[in-house]
Amino acid sequence: MQFDWSYFFSLFSLPDFWNACVTVVQLSALAWFIGMLLGFVLATAKLSHSPFLRIPAAVYIWFFRSIPLLVLVVFVYNLPQLFPGSGPILSNPFYSGLLALVVTEAAYMAEIHRGGLISVAKGQKEAGRALGIGLFGMQRLIVIPQAFRISLPTLINEYITVVKLTSLVSVISLTEILTVGQRLYATNFLVMETLAAVGVYYVLIVTVFGFFLQRLERYLDLNFRKPHTLDDAAVAKFKACAEALPDSARKAAGNNATPILQLKNIQKSYGTHKVLLGIDLSVDYGQVVSIIGPSGSGKTSLIRTVNGLESIDSGDILLFGETFIEASDKPNSARLRKGVRHIGMVFQNFNLFPHRTILDNVTLAPRYHGQPGELSEHRAYALLDKVGLLAHAHKYPHQLSGGQQQRVAIARALAMEPQIMLFDEPTSALDPELVNDVLNVIRDLAREGMTMLIVTHEMDFAMSISDRVIFMENGNIQLDAAPETILCDAQGERVRRFMGIAARSPRPSATVDLA
Repeated sequence: MQFDWSYFFSLFSLPDFWNACVTVVQLSALAWFIGMLLGFVLATAKLSHSPFLRIPAAVYIWFFRSIPLLVLVVFVYNLPQLFPGSGPILSNPFYSGLLALVVTEAAYMAEIHRGGLISVAKGQKEAGRALGIGLFGMQRLIVIPQAFRISLPTLINEYITVVKLTSLVSVISLTEILTVGQRLYATNFLVMETLAAVGVYYVLIVTVFGFFLQRLERYLDLNFRKPHTLDDAAVAKFKACAEALPDSARKAAGNNATPILQLKNIQKSYGTHKVLLGIDLSVDYGQVVSIIGPSGSGKTSLIRTVNGLESIDSGDILLFGETFIEASDKPNSARLRKGVRHIGMVFQNFNLFPHRTILDNVTLAPRYHGQPGELSEHRAYALLDKVGLLAHAHKYPHQLSGGQQQRVAIARALAMEPQIMLFDEPTSALDPELVNDVLNVIRDLAREGMTMLIVTHEMDFAMSISDRVIFMENGNIQLDAAPETILCDAQGERVRRFMGIAARSPRPSATVDLA
């Protein structure tokens, strides 16, 4: 028996097939889109800390991934026998098929979304919290855009799967492509030619929609974005706008008798391991305090408790003389988010938002907190000029060097006009030749009177810039003294051994050069 090519080609001018293609496109697109939305809700619920959300979501995903779609299609189509009220809708094969596909695809897409969500680095969420961004704002502005980019290739593949799965709806007599083909070869018995044409129609739909979805994937892929450096004219224009801005940065009163920050008996444990053993610390307005010590001494844990990135087991943290954090506080409490807006944080690994330009990174938090867009942009240009990166405002983080990214992170923190800046090992992730650029920006902030807490292993820098140097060991503050005291007095001997330097004779003046 020969293949009837003339009949095969004639099937591509048959109106019934093209009408069936429209049905398949509608059914697959709706099932994919609705399933994607419901799947995201399920993924979020499964990742929730609440068992009332996590357990039902996990059960739903397990159950509907286990049920064959063909069984579910037939079951849904016959549901009006149990629930007569659903008859007007579910008696329509299109709606029955759509419901069965959505229910099934939501379970599969939930796992795709969950993979995307857990792939977003923890530091991204910490950066959002440090900027005072709430839970929903963090999901909308930071987490979901990144997770969607990660999940998109698999979601596109799932759309192709949905297109092919629509053929199963033929069992309830929906007039889709396979149903049309079955009706034809039941009358003329040209099975091979008809099924070959059916296959071509499916390939055509997958190819066309796959092309557009892959274009979307390419558009969202930041690796294809070309670096855009502002020319001299643009730099001069934005610099002029920035210089015209009024200076609205929060100025701390240097003669204020109350310390700007107070830590009282702060204790912190990770399981049975105690990392902070009753820390007491006061920081006055305009002071620069460097925290040094061996690895594992609790330096980073201490600085992360100051803005609530780490909870405390006991003790109190006061900001401007008022209670800011207590051991009983919940993460993301309103009081915590309000206080965090006064505290800028610069992380060891930058934690810039990779899906946003440098300018967007700096303007994100001010806009979220209600600052007008034009004003936030002008201030961002001023801050980028301050850290020497104005020409790179429209680049993405991955297009900058490590030192440039860290300077952007400093500008982002300063955009909130904080009164305290926290630095957690700001140079440890940088190549040696990039360190000085970052340290010079921090020196400039010290000259301007910014209150700063700096965790660092740059000993020379800490001794030159600090009003006080705190040496931590085994979860305790072993010494809190001025640099001159550490360099010259007997009580600084342990610190000098840690730094690998010998004792020095006292200087005539205790003033430390910031240069």
